Amino acid sequence: MAKLIFRYGAMGSSKTANALMVRYNYYERDKKVVLLKPRCEDRDGTKVIKSRIGLEEPCEFAEDFLENYIGEHYDCIIVDEVQFLAPEIIDRLSDLVDTYGITVICYGLRTDFQSHLFPGAQRLMELADDIEQIRTICWCGKRAHFNARLLNGEMVTEGEQVQLGGNESYISLCRKHYKERRIKPQM
Repeated sequence: MAKLIFRYGAMGSSKTANALMVRYNYYERDKKVVLLKPRCEDRDGTKVIKSRIGLEEPCEFAEDFLENYIGEHYDCIIVDEVQFLAPEIIDRLSDLVDTYGITVICYGLRTDFQSHLFPGAQRLMELADDIEQIRTICWCGKRAHFNARLLNGEMVTEGEQVQLGGNESYISLCRKHYKERRIKPQM
């Protein structure tokens, strides 16, 4: 049975690696699968999805794919960095599940560096059949689910919601250390 699935986690929780492994599982079983990402996500190249551990695959832009979709059969559609998609795009992904019976698995952040829901993630929280957390840990060893933005090695709490970046710009923290703005142990 087709489902809309949202798998979220903080920065560094291996969401992209997980997405690419799931894609490989479908591919290995001769299933038709497509990888999508938002047009604004260009850190690793225009039409490529790349994980921090080096896995990478070509992809399509979600917006273009949905605009040009004409009912072609897919066993699964996998979307990375889904938090950057507009709620209307999330609605259209849910239509693929309901109308065409295609499983859609979405990977992304739930909240931004101010701990507010991204609009795309919020819409998925409202619509998804299954919501799963991909866990990672804070520097202290506790579960991390907050994304702290860094500037010159210090945590910042103001700025635009979307600022693309990786380990140089973000760190995952537990709630306690996020509230305390502690990005590393005190010396």
